[in-house]
Amino acid sequence: MTLGPGDLADRLSEALQVYVAAMGYPPSTARQRRALWLDHVRRPGWRATGWLDDRGALIGIAYGYTGGPGQWWYEEVRRGLRGTAAEARGWLRDYFELTELHVRPDAQGSGLGEGLLRSLLDGVPEGRVLLSTPEYGPRSPGRAWRLYRRTGFEDVLRDHRFTGDSRPFAVLGASLPLAPPAPVSTTGPR
Repeated sequence: MTLGPGDLADRLSEALQVYVAAMGYPPSTARQRRALWLDHVRRPGWRATGWLDDRGALIGIAYGYTGGPGQWWYEEVRRGLRGTAAEARGWLRDYFELTELHVRPDAQGSGLGEGLLRSLLDGVPEGRVLLSTPEYGPRSPGRAWRLYRRTGFEDVLRDHRFTGDSRPFAVLGASLPLAPPAPVSTTGPR
């Protein structure tokens, strides 16, 4: 379902619970992120989508907006790209920032994340999408990494440290529109 700013505000506690559970963060993190998420709805190009279970509970959330100079994330990534090839720095032109994409852990692994991703990015006018995700490494990717690789995301910046966070992050990017999903075989292996 498409979420407008008012919809997100109405479901913010629920959305933040999904975020905290999906990321494995302490519950207090939700209080810290509340104002930030509400501030993001005022960014140019902001859009959001959510997924509800059969009881109407939010089990997945994704949102983002048009990225650009002066925004914290843009400036952090620009700092990380200093000294890299012009091609890498070019990712910071005409992009949509996928800010959040989270699925409640008990609902993961069913394709819901890809559905949220594709729904959110459908019709985005920017030519690219960028995101950051914790760095798990190429030998032991988590579900998020598999989703991003499967949908065409490539490395833009690896092992980046955002100000205030000691964990390494990867910045990944894809051209828009995303390639269509791979067909699912109905015949099985031969």
